Amino acid sequence: MGVMSVGSRPLVPSRLAPGGVAHGTRRAPRSTVGAYVALTKPRIIELLLVTTVPTMVLAEQGWPSTWLVIVTLIGGTLAAGGANAINMYVDRDIDAVMERTRNRPLVTGAVQPRHALVFAVGLEVAAFAVLWAGANLLAAVLALSAAAFYVGVYTIWLKRTSTQNIVIGGAAGAVPVLVGWAAVTGSLDWAPVVLFVAMFLWTPPHFWALAIRYADDYRAAEVPMLPAVVPLAEATRQMIGYTVALVVSTLVLVPVAELGWIYTVSAVVLGVLFLAATVVLARRPSAELSMRVFAFSISYITLLFAAITVDVLVRFGP
Repeated sequence: MGVMSVGSRPLVPSRLAPGGVAHGTRRAPRSTVGAYVALTKPRIIELLLVTTVPTMVLAEQGWPSTWLVIVTLIGGTLAAGGANAINMYVDRDIDAVMERTRNRPLVTGAVQPRHALVFAVGLEVAAFAVLWAGANLLAAVLALSAAAFYVGVYTIWLKRTSTQNIVIGGAAGAVPVLVGWAAVTGSLDWAPVVLFVAMFLWTPPHFWALAIRYADDYRAAEVPMLPAVVPLAEATRQMIGYTVALVVSTLVLVPVAELGWIYTVSAVVLGVLFLAATVVLARRPSAELSMRVFAFSISYITLLFAAITVDVLVRFGP
């Protein structure tokens, strides 16, 4: 793998960087079932679902119907899994070039492209049916629209043509909060909109931290991911900007959703830590630090949404 440079200092990717487990190189699946599961990118789905349940708790102002939670999680998993599988179908050519994706099922031949596409479409149909029958039509439409946006706008259009690919495409990953809210209430409100904005703003610093580590991969595949095509100083500057906006949006949620001190304190502390991490990366850029920021970004969003759940349940009860 090549050596990235920042000024006169070499930036050598670390193969042992923490956090790579979420998106980094993984061994090829050893079974057909494992290959089909890998098509859905289950680790990414886990992260999406982390935001769904707390949003449902916030919408209910307590613990919603457990059955509704299960149905919403199943529907969300199917919708995200189908979108991810179509993403692999479309990107199988560049996946073969990139180090971190070369063991994916469509690259290794563990799954044939046509079978993968049929599988993906089947998941989307099942997702819509599950959410419509178990929750409501709005939740089903939102989930399907997120999948369509991820495939059509991000994967097919922006990923290979724009440095803003993950910024705009990241909107798809913010939709689960809308699905969760809609599943409980059958409508939308300002609180889920603010959560959507927060998730939208979180995506660039989260993913660009990973892209710094794999910048050579993106260059080899000719994918214009921002850290691969601009000086690292510019990429980290934009990361800081998005992180500041993210922290502001999480604090706007306090009055909008009428959250208490548990969430407020958590949002402030976590926000300061996330911002500090991006600033440190900007001052001392390295692949190792970028992966630490990436790993922390996952912890950040997990703990932030956990704080929403705790705040609501402590104040209103289960």
